[in-house]
Amino acid sequence: MAEISAGAVKSLRERTNLPLMQCKKALVEANGDEDAAIDILKKQVSGLKEKRAGNDTTEGRVFIDVAEDGSVGYLVEIQCESAPVAGGEDFLKYGNLLVKQLKEGPGADSVEALLSQDSVDGSGQKLSEIFDEMVNKIREKIVVAQAVKVDGPVGGYVHHDGKTGVLFQVDGDSSDTSILRDVGMHIAALSPTVCNIEDLDQAAIQAEVDRLTEEAKSTGKPENIISKIVEGRMNNFYTDQGVLSVQAFAKDDSKTVSQVLSENGFTAKSFIRAQIG
Repeated sequence: MAEISAGAVKSLRERTNLPLMQCKKALVEANGDEDAAIDILKKQVSGLKEKRAGNDTTEGRVFIDVAEDGSVGYLVEIQCESAPVAGGEDFLKYGNLLVKQLKEGPGADSVEALLSQDSVDGSGQKLSEIFDEMVNKIREKIVVAQAVKVDGPVGGYVHHDGKTGVLFQVDGDSSDTSILRDVGMHIAALSPTVCNIEDLDQAAIQAEVDRLTEEAKSTGKPENIISKIVEGRMNNFYTDQGVLSVQAFAKDDSKTVSQVLSENGFTAKSFIRAQIG
């Protein structure tokens, strides 16, 4: 067996950024061959992933970047097992790198497509290789849950703990998109399920209208009064169903979200809400 010098261990560590003991063990197994040791370390990632595949990933971070003019937004969600890992330098650096890749790279329609790309950081590595190195170093299950680009007008919001993030897309041509961040904050806090009434199951809406109509008719009130009663109660139904546009705006509950948006030249279109855990 070849003698493994401290210099050889240091050299491998500089190439892989892995712990010294892990590098030394790989060099011992590879009989001192650095390239063979790197292959060994890469194979260890597959075993680690398989071993921890069933572990829960209830921690993590949401990374968001939105252009100043609201013309485009990016969101990346990465999950892991423990809070210390989620706050660690390697984890945060990788999340920010994925956002940068979405901004500066060729674009991707899935996480898999994104990770298959050569990194824009100039390292000469694929994002999947950088990911495997991170997993091998951290030694716990890490999942890139989603990575998306949303065309504007769009606003974004990330909660201070990094665990909840929102991209909120609208229709409209106003140059002032600052209100969109406030609505993003509303979405993060109130957890709506859909953006607009049209996004609900239309059969469920009709069934509720029919039920409320029959209920109102049983009171013997005139037809014109019945329609107003049903309309008012349907607003409660839409609120109960979590429709964003009809919710009372969190920063001014005297207005609905749709009213606030209309005052600023927008109508709600869609949102992505990512929450860790």
